[in-house]
Order: sequence, then structure tokens, then C-alpha cells
Amino acid sequence: MNLYNELIQSKIHPIPQIGKIDRTTNHGVYIIYGPNDDVLHVGMARSGIGGLNQRLNDHLLNKSSFYRGYLGKKNISLRQNHKFRYLEIEDLRTRALVESLTAGLLCPAHFGIEK
Repeated sequence: MNLYNELIQSKIHPIPQIGKIDRTTNHGVYIIYGPNDDVLHVGMARSGIGGLNQRLNDHLLNKSSFYRGYLGKKNISLRQNHKFRYLEIEDLRTRALVESLTAGLLCPAHFGIEK
């Protein structure tokens, strides 16, 4: 619960209108917000050398289940006044637990479940 509170109190960053997100190559949990501050997605960077940067940029480059299951179907571009916040968490199990708790408490529009 402490990590959840730390996540939701972390700094909010605008998604850049051009270029890539360049915050951290560490792994962690993130929340993506719509233009009206509604929670669209809660996710985590599980692996990969690019960490959170890579995962968030996958969403910008239409290479994620979030894009396929939500953004693409609604013709939404994250570059249109969307924001995100994140928390770096080293331990994979802890990341998974914080992601699950955050999704359960915030009820994002997209849960990442594909058929």
C-alpha cells in the first residue's frame, strides 16, 4: 500500500507531442491519464533493457495491447494532452503486486485483457 501511495503521489509528466518518452530505463509501474485526468491504463515494465521508457514508447508507437485493445479502437492518440506517472520498482513480484493493486483501486478504462 505504501508503494501504491508513492505511485499516485509521484510527479505527473505530459506525454510529448513529438519524440519519445525519456524518463528511465529502470522497471516499474505506470499510470496513463486522459486529457480529463481519467485513468486509461495501469501497466508495468516487466523486462527489457529500455525499462519504463521502452514500455511507454511502445504505447506511443502502437506496439502494445493498450493500443490494440483501447486506443486504436477509439482512434485516440496519446500525444493529445495525455499524461503519465510512474514509480520505479526493482523487484518483479513487487511490481506485479503494485500494478494489480493500482488497477483494482483505480479501475482503468483498459485492463489489457485480450481474447
